[in-house]
Amino acid sequence: MNIDKELDTRGLNCPLPILKAKKALAELNSGQVLRVVSTDTGSTRDFQAFAKQTGNTLLEQTTSGADFIHVIKRR
Repeated sequence: MNIDKELDTRGLNCPLPILKAKKALAELNSGQVLRVVSTDTGSTRDFQAFAKQTGNTLLEQTTSGADFIHVIKRR
């Protein structure tokens, strides 16, 4: 998968990972992909809701150790 931008939000709690992702997505062109790494346990649910509300596509969500990884395609 081609990642256009990566965002590290480790150590930040809701709503900061979402707010930072929203800002990063605004800097991308339509169809580009953002990868967000978070340690917030609620981020999986938060990014699912964020994708539905904004119309962006949540391509993938995985967990690696304490990290929650979210891959979002800009609409």
